[in-house]
Amino acid sequence: MFKKILIANRGEIACRVIKTARKMGIQTVAVHSEADKDALFVELADEAVCIGPAPSKESYLVMDKIIAACKQTGAEAVHPGYGFLSENAEFSRRLEEEGIKFIGPKHYSVAKMGDKIESKKLAIEAGVNTIPGYNDAIAGPDEAVEIAKKIGYPVMIKASAGGGGKGLRVAFNDKEAHEGFASCVNEAKNAFGDDRVFIEKYVLEPRHIEIQVLGDSHGNYVYLNERDCSIQRRHQKVIEEAPSPFVDPAMRKAMGEQAVALARAVNYESAGTVEFVVSGATKEFYFLEMNTRLQVEHPVTELITGLDLVEQMIRVAYGEKLPLAQADVKIDGWSMECRINAEDPFRGFLPSTGRLVKFQAPQEVPGQVRVDTGVYEGGEISMYYDSMIAKLIVHGKDRQQAIERMRDALNHFVIRGISSNIPFQAALLQHPRFCSGNFNTGFIAEEYPQGFDASMVPHDDPALLAAVATFARMRYIERAVQIEGQLAGHGRKVASEWVVVMGGKQYPMTTRAIEGGLAVTHEGKTYNIVSDWVFGDLLFSGTVNGAPIGLQIERRGLRYRISHFGLQVEPMVMTVRAAHLLSLMPEKLPPDMSKFLLSPMPGLLREIAVAEGQEVKAGEKLAVIEAMKMENLLRAEQDGKVKKIVAKPGASLSVDEVIIEFE
Repeated sequence: MFKKILIANRGEIACRVIKTARKMGIQTVAVHSEADKDALFVELADEAVCIGPAPSKESYLVMDKIIAACKQTGAEAVHPGYGFLSENAEFSRRLEEEGIKFIGPKHYSVAKMGDKIESKKLAIEAGVNTIPGYNDAIAGPDEAVEIAKKIGYPVMIKASAGGGGKGLRVAFNDKEAHEGFASCVNEAKNAFGDDRVFIEKYVLEPRHIEIQVLGDSHGNYVYLNERDCSIQRRHQKVIEEAPSPFVDPAMRKAMGEQAVALARAVNYESAGTVEFVVSGATKEFYFLEMNTRLQVEHPVTELITGLDLVEQMIRVAYGEKLPLAQADVKIDGWSMECRINAEDPFRGFLPSTGRLVKFQAPQEVPGQVRVDTGVYEGGEISMYYDSMIAKLIVHGKDRQQAIERMRDALNHFVIRGISSNIPFQAALLQHPRFCSGNFNTGFIAEEYPQGFDASMVPHDDPALLAAVATFARMRYIERAVQIEGQLAGHGRKVASEWVVVMGGKQYPMTTRAIEGGLAVTHEGKTYNIVSDWVFGDLLFSGTVNGAPIGLQIERRGLRYRISHFGLQVEPMVMTVRAAHLLSLMPEKLPPDMSKFLLSPMPGLLREIAVAEGQEVKAGEKLAVIEAMKMENLLRAEQDGKVKKIVAKPGASLSVDEVIIEFE
């Protein structure tokens, strides 16, 4: 077996590979950019080599530097993770020429299947179902429009070397095809160094089902069942699960056999994933692409099969045979994964960068709860790389138990300092369509067409949250009494009647002490809250009327922010007199900011598309901001005239920084 391997990646996946290598007794080498010098994966590795500045094109995408690091450290093999150079045939070939093993498929397999145009042609030759489309690179936006019209809208414009939702747009008309082509080319060139783009028919009401395959150098192949990755936002996966609630045994077998046939056609060695788009109405499936690498969502397959896919990749690269045949592959229970990303769901899912002031993941439980991450409390989420903070994976005996475990785990996942998509994940997990399993890749766009806010997540019992806020208020008073002490004969009198002001409504509460907690009564219903929660802790765990509860709570001035199952509320707990006086106060209106274009996220201002004095129409392009490898177009919300360009291209913007002022 290898004695030392180098990981040509960063973050969560680098930590994941290190974990398996350590289990196998293999030493690891981390390569890192200057921005990642204090990252968790650098600390976990046995050795680390700096390979350049923060931009990936100057570090993680530079083959010469990675090969030099292998020679410097004596690494015998390279695991590429996902993204960066993981599907670069030249990288695989150059490693082979240097006598360094690539922990992945051979360069010829990467070349044939990593290129989405060539892989589609090969799939057709192999008899695999494929989507109608134009399979050659497209010269320009005008040609893209003509091709799209011939295929028939809607169409999907995709970068040949793309992945992770980058370099991908859906167009429903000529204008969207023209603009989408330009954006795809730019994103593909920046992210992958390959600006070729192709077009194919967009299947309406599609489900995204992928088959995990394994192959070795001895001609053995297996498929490890399917993953359902249909819950997507802007073509990026949000929740993945295995197996799929949509796939039946006959369909699983047919898709698996086609995936293996495709792998055999290119003598595929290592772990790979064949992605299919499936019609929700007819169950017809079509080949999308083959990812010649480890997928982000591989843990859900691991939890239902009991296999360590990273270990299998390493063993295959070393020349070992697969340890199982197709008949040995089973499905044990149900697994789900939530991608925890640094983005603000209440601001249109815009990127959120900065320092992780607090990072407390749920407790891992073997066989039930798993957390894969590459960050730590006090670390920084950089604007240069992907937005993923962690992957939260759960396993249950069936789908319902998996959903329940995930919801509870999300309640216990504490992140502060930056925004995360945890509230949105929690909301999805209780949506009736998701719980029924009746959804497709358009689910999020259909159910949240105007974006997401906490008001879209009705709580089963809002008075419960008001009761918990009252409990927190009483704990605060108890702490204050302990700090202040008691003057002789002048003990502090604590009221038993309170009013919780929450969501524009008042909740009158009465309280009395019980063993280990507090009984809080609202309109005849009593909540017996028992908890050892200490004021100041963000995580609240305990029982309410004997049932376990987990939520997050923190004091923010006079309010208590409570997060539970995707809902965020900020109740104020007041005396009866104070609540009455508050109801008489006039409402303070927010300032009018309609005359300004504000940066909705931290990022790099790539382009200003207008000039001072220019008349603009609603919907017109104003600026382009780049953050976390994605281009974000800012458009005019109404007609107007540009008064002043405040920020210049190349500027690093913070949230709500003024870019343009209008008359």
